Amino acid sequence: MSDKARIMLVDDHPLLIKGLRQLLELEESLEVVCEVNNGADAIEIAKDLNPDLIMLDLNMQGMDGLETLRGLRAVVQSAIVMLTVSDADEDVVQAISGGANGYLLKDMDPEQLLQQVKKALTGKMVLSESVTEVLASAIRKPVSRDQANLNSLTNREYEILSLIAKGMSNKVIARELDISDGTVKVHVKHLLKKLGLRSRVEAAVWMVNQKGG
Repeated sequence: MSDKARIMLVDDHPLLIKGLRQLLELEESLEVVCEVNNGADAIEIAKDLNPDLIMLDLNMQGMDGLETLRGLRAVVQSAIVMLTVSDADEDVVQAISGGANGYLLKDMDPEQLLQQVKKALTGKMVLSESVTEVLASAIRKPVSRDQANLNSLTNREYEILSLIAKGMSNKVIARELDISDGTVKVHVKHLLKKLGLRSRVEAAVWMVNQKGG
C-alpha cells in the first residue's frame, strides 16, 4: 500500500490542473489521486475517496468554491486548502470561517506552494502572506457597537446580514431567499451604509460580535 499523501484537485481550468499535478508529483511523497472540474462532483467523489488533502478553486462555474467547501466539510475530514487568484477580504474570511485549512494564491512561487502543501498535510493552517494580513486586520478591528444600529435595518436587510455572518456568498443568499444576485447586492450596499461599515467582512465580524455579546 502506498504511503504517499493522497491529493484531490478541484478546479475548472484544465491547464492549471495539469500544471498543478505535474508540480505536486515532483515530490515523491505526494500523489494526485483525482482531478475534478466542478463542486457537485467533488463532494460526491471526495466522500468515497476521502483524500488527505483537497486543493479547491474559489471561482468555478456552477457551484462556487465556498459552497463546495461547505459541502465537502459535511462529508470529509480531509484538509481543504483554497487555491485561488482572489485575495478579496471577504473571500478570505468566508473561506477560513467556512472550515478551510488554508488559503493560497495561484501566483505563488512553485517551490513555496509545495512547501505549503506539505505543511497543510501535517495539520497546520497555511496562508499566503497577503492573506495573513487580511485575516489579522479583520480580527483586530472589531467595529464599535455604538456606530451601528440594528433597529435601522429592514427585516430583509437583517436577514441578509445574518446570512453574511454565516459566510454565505451573494449567490447563495440569493438562492436561499429566492431573489436575484442584483437585489442582494443592493440590500448589502444599503445595510453597510446604515451600519457605518465598510465591507461585508466588517459586517460579518460585527454581527458575530453582536450575537456573542
